[in-house]
Amino acid sequence: MRIVALAGGIGGARFLRGLREAIGPEDEITVIGNTGDDIHLFGLKVCPDLDTVMYTLGGGIHEEQGWGRTDETWSIKAEMKEYGVGPEWFGLGDRDFATHLVRSQMLTAGYTLSQVTEALCVRWQPGVRLLPMSDDRVETHVRITDEQGTRAIHFQEYWVKLHAAVDAEAIVPVGADTAKPAPGVLEALAEADVILFPPSNPVVSIGTILAVPGIREAVAAASAPVVGLSPIIGGAPVRGMADKVLAAVGVEATAEAVALNYGSDLLDGWLVDTVDEAAVAAVEAGGIACRAVPLLMTDVAATAAMARAALALAEQVRR
Repeated sequence: MRIVALAGGIGGARFLRGLREAIGPEDEITVIGNTGDDIHLFGLKVCPDLDTVMYTLGGGIHEEQGWGRTDETWSIKAEMKEYGVGPEWFGLGDRDFATHLVRSQMLTAGYTLSQVTEALCVRWQPGVRLLPMSDDRVETHVRITDEQGTRAIHFQEYWVKLHAAVDAEAIVPVGADTAKPAPGVLEALAEADVILFPPSNPVVSIGTILAVPGIREAVAAASAPVVGLSPIIGGAPVRGMADKVLAAVGVEATAEAVALNYGSDLLDGWLVDTVDEAAVAAVEAGGIACRAVPLLMTDVAATAAMARAALALAEQVRR
């Protein structure tokens, strides 16, 4: 079985770890990773979502945080502060710096982001094929209004520095409209047996991937069933501040609203948590098969059970 998952961030990475446990040794997983969170810091190209997937599946993630490296040290950050060089609000540990140094050196030498990602995965052996959504530069920006007036800031500044404390007025994936899918992305979608939307942020993770011309169309045209898992449980995001960016695009923070926002042109199936069982009928009225199952990723076993439920629903709705 060839499974393709669109993923970004901690929720996507943890789901993939469960998915990997749920499949057989002959099955293959291709991950199309969000690069809209990418940012240039200290002269380096930082790819938070790609790295979170790589570290999580490769056994190097800081489990409590869900991001960054385990057993991290912070000497470089401390020295940068002594030089008065920021930003201080974005934490890059010493081990993490090494990844960004290698990536930036390879990009400067002329390798594409896809080639660099493949090379980095040789070390981490994540057990999946990890593809960036695009080799072109795409950065998600957020329009806000604060004491400095109305302005657009990088998503990382909004999320990490401001902790989404200011209302998001618009979400703009800058560069996405002219970007091209990375090599292998469209082919993977066309050849997939199952396409999954993990419980990643539907606006700035999966939504940004779908904003790259050709990817949404490829998902909609795929012969494979497309099944998503709700990142919203009981009217609130399981982790992070997805409700803030959902509000910016006019979508309620409910399992039902997120499914209907994706739409039946993309989704064939949708999983909601058991606490949201009342949403099943409304989602199905929108043309999307829906089931209520436990969706809290409390451990790998629970996450694998979620993945098996998604794969089972995919079989039920197979076109």
